[in-house]
Amino acid sequence: MASANSKSTNPGKGKNTGKDKAAARRARIEEQRRAERARERRNRIITIAASTAILAGLVGGGWYLIDQANEKEQAKAAPIAGEKTWSDLGRTHVNTKVNYPMTPPAGGNHARVWQDCNGNVYTQQIQNENAVHSLEHGAVWVTYNDKATDADIKALAAKVSKTPYTLMSPYPGESSPITLTAWGHQLNVTKASDPRVNEFFDKYVQGEQTPEPGATCTGGKSS
Repeated sequence: MASANSKSTNPGKGKNTGKDKAAARRARIEEQRRAERARERRNRIITIAASTAILAGLVGGGWYLIDQANEKEQAKAAPIAGEKTWSDLGRTHVNTKVNYPMTPPAGGNHARVWQDCNGNVYTQQIQNENAVHSLEHGAVWVTYNDKATDADIKALAAKVSKTPYTLMSPYPGESSPITLTAWGHQLNVTKASDPRVNEFFDKYVQGEQTPEPGATCTGGKSS
C-alpha cells in the first residue's frame, strides 16, 4: 500500500505554466506591434514615394507647359520671314486723301469711319483711309491683284469669311499677287497655300500690334 508521502508533487509547476503563458501572450502582442509598426513604416514610405512621384510629375508637367508657353510667345515675338514693318504711324482722323508711304497702306492717319472687317469679303476696291482705320482696330487686310489665281482668291475669301477682324478686297496697284497687312506689318506672298498666311493671321488678327484692341469691326462702312 502506497504511503501518503509517496505522492509526487511539483509546487512550482502551476506558477511556471502561468508565467509561460503570460510571457507567450506578451511575445505575441509585441510581435503584432512590431508587425503593425513595420506596416506603418511601409505605408509611410509608399505614401512619400507616391507623393514625390506626383509632385515630380506636376513640376515636370508645369515646366513643360511653361516651356510651351514660352515657345509660343517667342514665336509671336519673332518676325515672320519676309514681312515688312513700320513704326511711329500717325493716327489722326482726317477727311481728305492720305499719301501713304507703302502700298497697300499699313497704318497712318485715316478716315473717321472704319471699313467693316468682321470677315467681310469685298469684290470691289475699297478706300485706303477706311481700311487703315480697320487695321487700327486689329484687323488683317487681305488684298490681291490680277496675278492672283481664281483658286487662291477663293481659298483666301473662305478663310477671311470665317475669321472675325479680317477683310479682303482687290488692290490692282500692289506689287505682289497677294498681300497681307496689319497695323505696321505687311507680308507679300504668291500663293494662298503659303504657310506664312496662317502665321500672319495667328499673329496679327487682334494681335499685340493693335492700337485699339477690342474696338468693333462692325457698324462702319460696308461697301
